[in-house]
Amino acid sequence: MSEEILINFTPQETRVALISQGEVQELLIERAQNRGYVGNIYLGKVVRVLPGMQSAFIDIGLDKSAFIHIADIHGNHEQPIEKVVFDGQTILVQVLKDPLGTKGARLTTNISIAGRNLVYLPNDEKDGQIGISQKITEEENRETLKNRVKTILPGSFKGSVIVRTSAEEASDEDLREDLNYLVRSWEKIHSNTLRLPVTSMVYQELTLIERVMRDIAEEKTTQIRIDSAENFKKLREFTNTFIPNIVDKIVLYRGERPLFDLFDVENEINLALNRRVNLKSGGYLMIDQTESMTTIDVNTGSYIGAKTFVDTIYKTNLEAAKAIARQLRLRNLGGIIIVDFIDMHIEEHQTLVLNELKKNLELDRVKTSVSSFSSLGLVEMTRKRTRESLAHQLCQPCPICSGKGEVKTPQTICYEILREIIREHRQFNPKQFRIVASPDVIDTFLEEQSQYLAELCEFVGKPILLLAEGSFSQEKYDIVLS
Repeated sequence: MSEEILINFTPQETRVALISQGEVQELLIERAQNRGYVGNIYLGKVVRVLPGMQSAFIDIGLDKSAFIHIADIHGNHEQPIEKVVFDGQTILVQVLKDPLGTKGARLTTNISIAGRNLVYLPNDEKDGQIGISQKITEEENRETLKNRVKTILPGSFKGSVIVRTSAEEASDEDLREDLNYLVRSWEKIHSNTLRLPVTSMVYQELTLIERVMRDIAEEKTTQIRIDSAENFKKLREFTNTFIPNIVDKIVLYRGERPLFDLFDVENEINLALNRRVNLKSGGYLMIDQTESMTTIDVNTGSYIGAKTFVDTIYKTNLEAAKAIARQLRLRNLGGIIIVDFIDMHIEEHQTLVLNELKKNLELDRVKTSVSSFSSLGLVEMTRKRTRESLAHQLCQPCPICSGKGEVKTPQTICYEILREIIREHRQFNPKQFRIVASPDVIDTFLEEQSQYLAELCEFVGKPILLLAEGSFSQEKYDIVLS
């Protein structure tokens, strides 16, 4: 299955779209002012140890203190955290997860530096140990790779390495160059820890496009198009140094149409921010993100293409399974995900739908796990979350509804105002009341609520004036006493 990568630059933003089978499969965005922290290494300072949670807060120079759990402290052999770290301690840490919402960054002391074909774990106590990516399943290939890497490790090698899937296509010289780069990077990090002050960053993860070259571009990538001449030159220099076998795939896009218009990427971004995802059959998904989980509801909609209702449900769920896997990648949804497929009472249909979901999730570079159908017909899954979702990157809570997704009706606001006037009438003795509200609320007072407003005027014995304010949201109003 061939893939193409599109890289779009503006002065403050880099966007990458991964295209496969003529469709956008993945979107990656990095902005200059809020570049992620995952992979960065810091010389941190312990600011508070929490024995009850077996965790600690670490100052790494960000707005919020970062967080580390005892399980992420290297070399710990089942000792409590208060025996391992202490307030004021200087500690070398790496960011596992970016700050998300109110939570600070998640840290580890298990330092790892990723190259194109290898990952170097310099602090690992098992010097010279070689691990193989789980995605390489053939035992013969695993053993061959382990032996190849073993031959390039120097006898005095400290730490361990993990062999990535791309190593299957790499030559021995590629592996040797990768290892040398990783060792040099660690030496520089170590040097920085000796000369930089506490809470300094001692290693910064690669930029978005450099990570894309390292982690995504591969043999099946047919072309990498980039629309910036300046960055085209920089990218070729970087790639020529570290991944020379893909340099020729990088081309400078000079077309008249914007690069992202070639595969309708802009429209895909907008669609990926909607709750509703339409399926080709007429069915649809409803995707809702909360802080703790994401829920996906599958609906048949207008689909009536199958011979029976049972077949309609099955085919809609089958199509939904493929769409869900794609949406998880597009939106970068992580954490706990609950999928509510349309109820299927035939066990074979459940099995086939679940297999379809798992098959499409195999294309995902992010680790996922999927459970079977529950007794309620739900499928629970998890997807590793390291960065903000697409919606959290591009959007903010609505200032009108404060993120609820709903606003009170004009009628509800009218009743609130009427009750407020009664309360103020009992506390004060104004000459008149003036209601300042949105045009929709004022129109409701003048139309369906006019009788109640007149009755209230008579009850309080004071005139009530109405004033429409176009700048007011539907829920905002003022009652002015004069």
